[in-house]
Amino acid sequence: MRLYLDDDSASLLLVRLLRQANHDVQLPGDVSLAGAADAVHLTHSVREGRILLSHNYRDFEDLHDLVMQAQGHHPGILVVRRDNDPKRDLSARGIVRAIGNLLAAKVPLVDRYHILNYWR
Repeated sequence: MRLYLDDDSASLLLVRLLRQANHDVQLPGDVSLAGAADAVHLTHSVREGRILLSHNYRDFEDLHDLVMQAQGHHPGILVVRRDNDPKRDLSARGIVRAIGNLLAAKVPLVDRYHILNYWR
């Protein structure tokens, strides 16, 4: 899977684990977008055809809704919720496992917003 991780998700451990699982991972620092606004990150992911991965679920849900309302398209948005609840929060390994489960289920990703916590 071709992924773009926004600033909220660009941990070295997560990047390493995703790459070990054969995902093509791009970071904001790779393309001079570190610290950019969420809309800029989504625009980049659309332009590059990369699924966006973020821990900023509220803002990206709003951006997803905006794109859908405007009848636009995006490659997909994957979000991780952090609720400070060890039973629901995902570790880096849990995120990689959830992405694997999502892919195995063959659910549509294009123009979709998925909360990875549901795919643990």
